[in-house]
Amino acid sequence: MEQLSKDDILARKLFERMFQCHTEQELDDFFAKHPKLFNDSKHWKPLGGNESNFGVVENQQASPIAALIEKLINSIDAILMRKCYEKSIKPNSQSAPENMRDAVKRFFPENKNWDLRKFRRQQAENIQIIADGPKGNTSLIIYDNGEGQHPEDFEFTFLSLLRGNKNEIHFVQGKYNMGGSGAIVFCGTNGYQLIGSKRFDETGKFGFTLIRKHPLCAEEAQSKKNTWYEYLAINGKILAFDTTEMDLGLFNRKFKTGTIIKLYSYDLPSGISDISKDLNYSLNEYLFEPALPIFTIEKPERYPQTPIPQRELFGLKRRLEQEDSKYVADYFSEDYQDQEIGKTRVTSYVFKGRIEDKSAKESRKIIQREFFQNNMSIIFSINGQVHFHYTSEFITRSLKFPLLKDYLLIHVDCTEMNTKFRSQLSMASRDRFKEGKESRKLRAFLTEHLRKSKLAEIYKRRKDSITVEGEDTDEMIKSFTKSLPLNSELISLLNQTFKLDQKKDKKTREDGGDHKAAKKAREPFQGKRFPTYFRIKSNSEGRIPVAKIPLGGEKTMKFETDVENHYFVRVEEPGNLELALLNYEPNDKTGGDEAGLPKKIQDVFNVVKSSPNNGIIKVVLNPTQSVHIGDSIQIKVTLEGPGESFDEIFWVKISEPQTPKEKSKPKKEFDDEKLGLPPHTLVYKDENDEGTLTWDKLEDNNIVMGFDTVMHPLVEGNVLDRIFINMDCRVLKNYKIKLSTQEQYELADKRYITSVYFHTLFLYTITRKRNYIICRAKENGKEENVDLTDYLKDLFENYYSSFLLNFEMAELMESFSA
Repeated sequence: MEQLSKDDILARKLFERMFQCHTEQELDDFFAKHPKLFNDSKHWKPLGGNESNFGVVENQQASPIAALIEKLINSIDAILMRKCYEKSIKPNSQSAPENMRDAVKRFFPENKNWDLRKFRRQQAENIQIIADGPKGNTSLIIYDNGEGQHPEDFEFTFLSLLRGNKNEIHFVQGKYNMGGSGAIVFCGTNGYQLIGSKRFDETGKFGFTLIRKHPLCAEEAQSKKNTWYEYLAINGKILAFDTTEMDLGLFNRKFKTGTIIKLYSYDLPSGISDISKDLNYSLNEYLFEPALPIFTIEKPERYPQTPIPQRELFGLKRRLEQEDSKYVADYFSEDYQDQEIGKTRVTSYVFKGRIEDKSAKESRKIIQREFFQNNMSIIFSINGQVHFHYTSEFITRSLKFPLLKDYLLIHVDCTEMNTKFRSQLSMASRDRFKEGKESRKLRAFLTEHLRKSKLAEIYKRRKDSITVEGEDTDEMIKSFTKSLPLNSELISLLNQTFKLDQKKDKKTREDGGDHKAAKKAREPFQGKRFPTYFRIKSNSEGRIPVAKIPLGGEKTMKFETDVENHYFVRVEEPGNLELALLNYEPNDKTGGDEAGLPKKIQDVFNVVKSSPNNGIIKVVLNPTQSVHIGDSIQIKVTLEGPGESFDEIFWVKISEPQTPKEKSKPKKEFDDEKLGLPPHTLVYKDENDEGTLTWDKLEDNNIVMGFDTVMHPLVEGNVLDRIFINMDCRVLKNYKIKLSTQEQYELADKRYITSVYFHTLFLYTITRKRNYIICRAKENGKEENVDLTDYLKDLFENYYSSFLLNFEMAELMESFSA
């Protein structure tokens, strides 16, 4: 038994009593029994030493999950700091690791073993997040076996704000020394957060304090606009006691050194109940590639039926890139080197339409639950931590890939971005974008490059799979169109929303064959784990030509190899493609008074490097403003990795800018005969003819149809590309019940198709033209924006289509005249 002084015994009892409180209410009840201790202002000090701390604490992460992530990042930082001290290295010295990845390699040489569950679980025990309290009122315990702090240092570490304690330490993530306080606002209504810590070298005592929102008395409420956050310091000092170890309910260990924090009655988002599973999924989205593994732990008394109460958390990247992934159909990366933005790697993950034996609807639900709990479709990370994101709106509006809306996750690694550019992207809370020219440039930059990436091919394949050519009803629509009073003003209106170009017949070969069909079928590409060759693709009989790149334009260089597609992005033994500037020969006309010649490739070119794709690696070169017409540049491209490396060397010459295309001649007045309205496709529940488009085929591509669905407008950006019309909807079936002859059935089908088609067309056009923003009131009184596609589908499902079929205009007019 430890020999403790009277003060130590009292301090330990106080800590244990507070730690044993499972909820905020239990802590309130404990305080009520000791009013002299907890109501005396002399025992409480303002957080950060300033009573005006309300704005700093409250104006941080907008999400409880994002705030929780900051706690875990601090735990990772603490363990790396401990390792640094244990090796007798000053964290802010030149001998310290230059970045977080370097720190992991140096301090954890066995880190490759973490891909094996046994070793990953052993390491994960050093950072644990544990559930406490009853279901529906969960408190969270966060433990790390990191550096820990002496009680006398609490005010400069855990309890400080905006001190910038880690600014000079390059291998940790923390910066402003305020992220840890962001979770306080989600701790019930009173902000209770218990902090305990002991230094890793076992020197000093175990110190602890409690943070809370200051309860304003009646007099303070009249004189002060806001309250403040404060911490417990009996007679001005942090409480402490001697201890060698404590049983605090940690998994597989007792507490000896490090830090333990309890967040009382934490306001977790709805849908998160089982901490080991639900919270694990949500945290994984924010910790895309954490430096260290973490345990999420559920208590058996809370969920006795949970099959796995402890789960390791090691980032979304590893889940997505498993070789036997049942979720991901394909993934690839592109590396961007831009003079202003810096270096960025963008990886796109495309999910399968169906998971094993699940239906498309069930598959989509599972994918959303496990990968998109926080509605983040494009995530931006630094050192593996997600800092800000776009929703799926970026996929539908910017990329114009609506069929991939729920099946695409894009990761943007900002770790090596130019620091000046990156610092202008996010708020200090690191969980959302800052509106400014840098964020606008980044969005436009990603849109431009991703629309030209492999995603365009994937989207085209999915779209082609639900495109049915030669609809029998096309002539009916054309005939109906001719009878419409389409004047030039109306056509101009339609032209802003639809592609009204005249449709040209596909060119065929003289022998009647199709060009594509004439191509020889290629054998499936079988990539090797490591390349055996790498060469520039050339049509010059082996000779490497000088590539000419117009100033202000770009040039795509293609290289042939036999390495597998995921060579650059795979977790184990990845490769890389590097470009180097070997020689720079300026145009004679620009020599003499020019600044020093460039030494790095990024000085002369913005570069896009793609992952290998079936034996081809693409490199796009775009000249920067520092080059001139006539300059010649020698470049070396190296395909490197754990295996053999390969080099290719070639010259590039900067040519005259491309001349802009001649302005098109003024268009003549519209010719109704050439009007090309968006096509429509008829959809059936079951396949009734070869080539019939069915509900299941649509569901595989993120379009859901059922008996209540009337139509689905496929919108790409602001263009209505196609209208899918459901021929097995309940409205049409109910209408046809009253009919008896085949002729009546056919007439009903025609009326239904034309009514749905043209009403969709004009409703969509007018809504877009008038710039309406559609909102819907939620149960909590807030409004949510509604996508125009969803609005039109809902409109037709709710009696509108029934009205179109069942009310004749002539009969309606007669009823008014009666």
